Amino acid sequence: MSETPDRITWQRSLNCADSACAEIAVTGDSVHVRNSQRPDVVVTFDRAEWEALKRGIAAGQF
Repeated sequence: MSETPDRITWQRSLNCADSACAEIAVTGDSVHVRNSQRPDVVVTFDRAEWEALKRGIAAGQF
């Protein structure tokens, strides 16, 4: 990751109603995901992995 997690802009869904939300941040060719209650744990995907994950979610594979 080219930037540290505390220096990137995190986004969460507008539908997030409580404090436990998934947050994402995009830097260059990377997509970072974290839980708002555990911001120290970040999972990073490259763009191809991210797109594959989104397709799998949409197809009900998870």
